[in-house]
Amino acid sequence: MVSNKNQHFVPRCHLRSFTKDEEGAAINVFNLDRQKFIPNAPVKSQCSGDYFYGKDELLERAIQSIEGAYSNALREIRQPRSVLREAQKTVLRRFWLLQYLRTEAASKRSVEMAIESDRVAGTELFSFRFGIRQAVQIAMRMYADMMGAIDDLKLCLIRNRTGIPFVTSDDPAVHTNRWYLEDRRIIGRSFGLQSSGMLAILPLTPRLLCLAYDGDVYSLQHEKGWVDVRREGDVRALNQHQFLNCFANVFLHDLAYAEEMTASFAVAAQRRRVARHAVHIAVLDRTEGEYLRYRVVQPGEVGPDDEAIIHSEELSLTPTAWPSVLRWRPGGSVYTNGTGLKYVRKTYAYSIQSHREFWREAVQ
Repeated sequence: MVSNKNQHFVPRCHLRSFTKDEEGAAINVFNLDRQKFIPNAPVKSQCSGDYFYGKDELLERAIQSIEGAYSNALREIRQPRSVLREAQKTVLRRFWLLQYLRTEAASKRSVEMAIESDRVAGTELFSFRFGIRQAVQIAMRMYADMMGAIDDLKLCLIRNRTGIPFVTSDDPAVHTNRWYLEDRRIIGRSFGLQSSGMLAILPLTPRLLCLAYDGDVYSLQHEKGWVDVRREGDVRALNQHQFLNCFANVFLHDLAYAEEMTASFAVAAQRRRVARHAVHIAVLDRTEGEYLRYRVVQPGEVGPDDEAIIHSEELSLTPTAWPSVLRWRPGGSVYTNGTGLKYVRKTYAYSIQSHREFWREAVQ
């Protein structure tokens, strides 16, 4: 039997750094729907649910182990003159991936995508109609299978030297991709964890933020893994991802910055999406040698004898600005084989089994 009924999908070990005086008891909440601050809300009731992961004791222990490693790594890197070690980088990457997969917002997106797939197909392909708890358990199994999915990303810690703090949210592990969002070869296409140009963002404290990035696409000037940010615009650009990505709430350690956060949300609000996914259906159009060509159609255009496939994609969110410390790598590389895999990082170009070989293209 699990020891905790109230289970957090954003753990208290992450929220603690954003609580009042870092005591872990109370936190300031900015609710986006009401655009209202809730001061000193109990942390125990934030980002949690009864048996959110179910009643699997082994799963609970595994999650606690990862959270414990994160807590230790965070405590170490906050020490004066701390040197960022490879073991700590691995912990931060793994924690980011766990957090990216397990939040309530991520689980709801999975459920909604399954329901939308049924609607588009006009049938109950996903007739099991899994709920939030089942989606969470599926995500945890995915994590076990793909734990090393972003181990190839470089990682830096952003040290905030400005008068504006970093904030966190109820969905703090942000997956974005500047290259996919801006390059004309791929603009408008969806991206995944293996894509060229991936960025993984996670605020750690009001003064620290973790940024993992594709080192073949981007370049950050750093000192042994540390980057000092002195421009308020850079902090606002990084905070904007929390306003774009969060489900309902952003967390702020000090209400003295409430006006700043309200203004930041106003900038980001127009770029938030009501739906975070799209589902398409395509029918077999023709055969060209060994290849099958499909044509995207409306749900009502699918005949009873048509061979069809369903494609779902996560819709990306585009910020108004990117931090100035994130630069294009001179002579940078992306990899493709001209198929639906689109552009992937070098690690995947050498490991994916495909009937077509990958080739290198320049970032710019």
